[in-house]
Amino acid sequence: MNRSTFRILKMDCPAEEHLIRMRLDGIKEIRYLDFDIKARRLDVYHLSNPLQISMAIESLKLNSELTKTEIVADTLVPATEQEDRKLLYQVLAINFFFFILEMITGFFANSMGLVADSLDMLADSIIYGLALLAIGATVARKNSIAKISGYFQLVLALLGFAEVIRRFLGYGEDVSFQMMIIVSLLALAGNGLSLTLLQRSKCKEAHMQASMIFTSNDVIANIGVIIAGVLVYLTGSNMPDLVAGTIVFAIVARGAFKILQLSKT
Repeated sequence: MNRSTFRILKMDCPAEEHLIRMRLDGIKEIRYLDFDIKARRLDVYHLSNPLQISMAIESLKLNSELTKTEIVADTLVPATEQEDRKLLYQVLAINFFFFILEMITGFFANSMGLVADSLDMLADSIIYGLALLAIGATVARKNSIAKISGYFQLVLALLGFAEVIRRFLGYGEDVSFQMMIIVSLLALAGNGLSLTLLQRSKCKEAHMQASMIFTSNDVIANIGVIIAGVLVYLTGSNMPDLVAGTIVFAIVARGAFKILQLSKT
């Protein structure tokens, strides 16, 4: 494998980085792009010679120059990829654990809010698994994975809305607000940890941005379910739980549309 280093003087913000990624997308020889915007440098890990890559970058008129090309080990994976993979495994484990916890307690507590949040956690677990497949892939493949994630999230949102409607019609039992609050507080701590881990990644590509969107949505959803649990206690009604479920699934749907839009860029 080769590593070609380019000096790109007019690359001073993420807009130029995205432009370069789009231009290089489709060049099959490329295995990985490592940007350093501050230093205005791009390292391209690729097969064969860098002529096609160099011509593609030069066509953008960003005052670029190929400074060197060197041979590196075929098994070399840049540190950023290794870090992203480790982070995604960690948040995958956290989300799958809380999916099981919230799903079980959601049924015992008869809480639509907890069930909704557990399905959101399941969606995230699958999305993080898909994101792991995307690391080191081309931009096109990463955008495709983000698109799959978005559609999956949208399907879950629609199923959730259907269940909320069913419960609004009177099919449901009293909600355990204590369990709602306690489990949601634990899930909030888990999502807070996941968000902190993901923020360590410098990757701005679609699959990692999708992961950030999902986790940010989860934090908001957890807070909403906690508030709903308090309102169930204060009012003696299941209505706050159903409203919380509706809001959570609305957030899920909104996140899905964001990711679908992101996958088009």
